[in-house]
Amino acid sequence: MSKKMIQRLAAIALIVVIVAGSFMAYGRNSQYAYDVPQMMGMEGSEEVFSIDASAPSRGIRGPFVETHAKAVSLDRDLRQIPQVGPAEKRLAREMGQRPTRVQNQEADSVVQTNKAVGGRLIGPGAAVAPAPVNTFKGLDLQNWGAGWPPDTHGDVGPSHYIQAVNTSIGIFDKATGTRLAAFTFDNFFIAAGGSGACTTLNYGDPIVLYDQISGRWIITDFAFAGNGTTPPYYECIAVSKGADPVSGGWWLYELVASTTALNDYPKLGIWNDGIYMSANMFTGGASYGGVKVWNLNRDDMISGAPLRTVAFTLGTSYFSLLPANLKGALAPAGTPEYFMSDYGSNTSMKLWKFTTNWTTPSASTFTGPTSFAVASFTRPSSNSVRQLGSSIRLDTLGDRLMSNLQYRNVGGVQSLWVSRTAKVSNSNYGIRWMEVRNMSATPSVYQQGTYAPNASYRWMPSLAVDKFGNMAVGYSVSTSTMYPAIRYAGRLSTDALGTLGQTEQIMFAGTGAQTSYNRWGDYASMSVDPVDDCTFWFTTEYYETTGTNWQTRIGYFRFPGCQ
Repeated sequence: MSKKMIQRLAAIALIVVIVAGSFMAYGRNSQYAYDVPQMMGMEGSEEVFSIDASAPSRGIRGPFVETHAKAVSLDRDLRQIPQVGPAEKRLAREMGQRPTRVQNQEADSVVQTNKAVGGRLIGPGAAVAPAPVNTFKGLDLQNWGAGWPPDTHGDVGPSHYIQAVNTSIGIFDKATGTRLAAFTFDNFFIAAGGSGACTTLNYGDPIVLYDQISGRWIITDFAFAGNGTTPPYYECIAVSKGADPVSGGWWLYELVASTTALNDYPKLGIWNDGIYMSANMFTGGASYGGVKVWNLNRDDMISGAPLRTVAFTLGTSYFSLLPANLKGALAPAGTPEYFMSDYGSNTSMKLWKFTTNWTTPSASTFTGPTSFAVASFTRPSSNSVRQLGSSIRLDTLGDRLMSNLQYRNVGGVQSLWVSRTAKVSNSNYGIRWMEVRNMSATPSVYQQGTYAPNASYRWMPSLAVDKFGNMAVGYSVSTSTMYPAIRYAGRLSTDALGTLGQTEQIMFAGTGAQTSYNRWGDYASMSVDPVDDCTFWFTTEYYETTGTNWQTRIGYFRFPGCQ
């Protein structure tokens, strides 16, 4: 056989492999969409996904100043939208985890057990966190989900709680837990009479925010054609016309996030001068090309005007930046928006500052990173969480910080709070949380801890802070002898630094395990009620029966003395 014929046969074989791999990766109910993320590398391998060799590894480019199309007006009562979920169930596209080559991981020096934190006794002030005031069912897979994972997110407003999953939205009466309306992202945008990508191609990664500054709701997810290899790539953005999300009307935007790179894992944050966003960008939907950050003009969003944005891009050395999410008192005038990441180190964090000049957008700046030290931690491996009744080990997404990056200005003291999953031992994963101060000069950790009261897997955290500086963090918990459950813990502002004096409380005990699929999360959501600035609301997933029909729960609680 000639050399040319061998090369031709090899090329044909490669095409067959790619086509078959693509089918397996995106076929209905296929395990392969996660375990073999279509040619991007096996989970757990040295290179979990490929890096775009043409993309710069470092440096900041921008500002990129754009004006996008004006919004489409939706003036229907949302109960008139078809109250049905997606017809097809599939595994969501998985971009994999950014390969980390962190060496010499040391023992965690700030682990809090039931008896001590960092070798120091907790003391007599520790008490079990208050029980939930109420919990109620959110959206589930069978009726509202498009597949695995749910990507559960939500926020609370004056009278409602809005939850989003892949790929539906549910609106609840927060006083009773009654679901008032539920519909898919596609049907939401179809209801406005649109015909673009956001009416048929919504793919997930939803975020829900209640913007206390404007009194508006913001709901987003991303959209793209096919399996992500066909540009352009969109962020679908819905902005309510008032505080009533059911009958008050909406502005619907179809924002082109990029004409070349898929905007994966987008995260949003409220700030004084706009709504900020970040995403991991994958060139052609395949290879990692760095991070992109935006400021979306709030005045445009709440009026439906053509949407002005200012954006910057970062190189492939950075990954999963979180924008600060402001609650309560505003930041002092002129304070830049903060972004944070801990990628690439187990002993430090990185902070960036985004200053937007809406008068002269081309004068906007994005500076950093500034690195600062944190107590050493160990990242958990991805598919490693054990559960009762299933051989499947669940994903931790332990390579990144988890939302929210919470900003608080309490009595003039500014701070950023954030959490992640940390490995204490092979059978004990904890919640690493920290408070960072002095962001305007040299940022530093004011307090930190890894909450691991016993040998269990605690992962997928989200935290928030109330008006007095009390913090609560919610998460999932599982072991080989229990089903995954929803729990939370927290601290009063008067507790000893580095401790969660309000110890673990059960929000809801799962009664089943997940089978067939490793994906879990990919995130949860803790938020604070804007009415009293005290009540914590948390949502995440669980199982009622062993199988693949995930459920979600919404619950709330408050610390004693917060009125």
